[in-house]
Amino acid sequence: MTTATLAAPRAMLFDWHGTLVNTYEPMYRAIEAMLLQLDELDLSRHIIPETQAGNAQDEKLLRYLRIFRRLHPDILAERRISRTDIFDVLFGDNRHAKAIAHAAYNAAYADQLLQITPFQDGICAYLEHLQRRGIRLGVVTNRSRRFLDAELAAVDGGRWSGLFEVTLCGDEAPNYKPSPDALWAAAARLGLPADHGIWFVGDSASDMVTARAAGVSAIFYNGALWDRDWLEQLLPAHAAQPGVAIEDFEQLLDLVDAASPAACRGQPRPPRLPPRQPPPARQAPDWHPALARLRPPEVILFDWHATLVDTLEAMYHAVDDMLRELRDMGLLEHLVPESQSKSPEDMRLVSYVRENLRLHPRITLDRKISRTDIFEVLFGDNETAKQKAHAGFTRHYRNHFGSVLPFEPKVRDVLQGLQGLGLRLGVITNRDREFLLHELDAVDTTGWREYFEVCVCGDDTRRRKPHPDQIQRALRQLGCQPGQQVWYVGDSTTDVIAAKAAGITSVFFNGALWDQGWLNRIFPGNARFPAKPDVVVDDFSQFWALVLACRSCARSRTRAVSAQRPRGDEG
Repeated sequence: MTTATLAAPRAMLFDWHGTLVNTYEPMYRAIEAMLLQLDELDLSRHIIPETQAGNAQDEKLLRYLRIFRRLHPDILAERRISRTDIFDVLFGDNRHAKAIAHAAYNAAYADQLLQITPFQDGICAYLEHLQRRGIRLGVVTNRSRRFLDAELAAVDGGRWSGLFEVTLCGDEAPNYKPSPDALWAAAARLGLPADHGIWFVGDSASDMVTARAAGVSAIFYNGALWDRDWLEQLLPAHAAQPGVAIEDFEQLLDLVDAASPAACRGQPRPPRLPPRQPPPARQAPDWHPALARLRPPEVILFDWHATLVDTLEAMYHAVDDMLRELRDMGLLEHLVPESQSKSPEDMRLVSYVRENLRLHPRITLDRKISRTDIFEVLFGDNETAKQKAHAGFTRHYRNHFGSVLPFEPKVRDVLQGLQGLGLRLGVITNRDREFLLHELDAVDTTGWREYFEVCVCGDDTRRRKPHPDQIQRALRQLGCQPGQQVWYVGDSTTDVIAAKAAGITSVFFNGALWDQGWLNRIFPGNARFPAKPDVVVDDFSQFWALVLACRSCARSRTRAVSAQRPRGDEG
């Protein structure tokens, strides 16, 4: 459908969040509260396989949600994707699972009410103009009735309350959008047929699928100001194609003028406003593989948890169980003074643990920090206290461990590929041997033992990471000398410190997708905390490309040197 074929609108129905109003902050907080309940709500088993994701972006988002149970940093930075789209990515066509997720979301959202603003300047004037032109207005949203009524009364000082002839919410239709039920019900309440004389304006692929399924005109409101390439990824399927896309309500009025020119006479438009501007881009890390100058690896040692595999749930449960016993273990008085913390975040963690004997809920929600890093923050250089803490963790971890998943679906393929290049592989982990051996055999059903020549665990040496003892032991077992040809790949600050102390290359695996600002805080590079990674990779596809690029560059340099050598006398 093109602009020229749009039918003159008799009624215009709007999505709510992301179209008429901005509720991103409370919405995302409520989504993350729901994500923490995936196991409790028995929704984890309904998360679709990554192979069923609609596109590459959805596949990455699905993996991130499954592992970290929180929103991808790009989503939080860009503020472009809706609650409904996120649930569609997680659960596909499973309406039952999505209904449970929506209910949990609503319960969490109740604590976030009334943090609401118009999505763009002047929306009230645009709506009043449409109403004066005889276009009947309504709202169709997946939001529940109690939230919509409260927000409608609050936004713009309550000026919108008399603008909408019909409002229909997610808990009033047989099914949530993208089912067309709500649009059909809204049309019926207006006494109008569900045809192209009704325009539905929404900001998501789900809204476009809903409009097309209902038989009404689909108007995509590009509130996030996606570029053309991204829109083609967001709306790839025929069912999600809008009739037309707009970037602001000025363009919406232009569409109305073009579709019904006679009706615009005598109804002056509101003053034109400047075009909207896109949100600032997220600052990606600058320790990027493309900028790295590394010696090609001959040996690659990997951290285990949160690098090769996902065991986050069990780990955090065991840490919290141990922290409850800090006083009984005689460790409470050994927590470092807040003044000795590396950052304000570390200071707040120590303070919270001292007062509450558990992790702050935000740490469990973020799923960014490892058990070893937590103990480093809490006990600093006190090796005796850290050893007691690790022993307490091990005792409790026996009650929780068992489930182990590859951190990404194709980790096994990468390990096989690295072996195929003739590289020697190993694992360096603070996990105790009894757990690592079980998990090595359990991961990917058939296990991964065959890929590693050496595995050094936390209880194999007197000191654990961040000390270099485990790396040094692994190199002795392999008969290798330390040097930049040995890479250590890990996800924590302790991994980086250990690699640097051992004199080898540090590859920071940024699986949690920290941005540059956060990386600068955890790797300040000052006199007290000098250790910084040599390179940062976000996933295993990046890591694989890095290995190949380093090997290729080394071969090119070798050929160049050979070409410059003088040839002997051929006489």
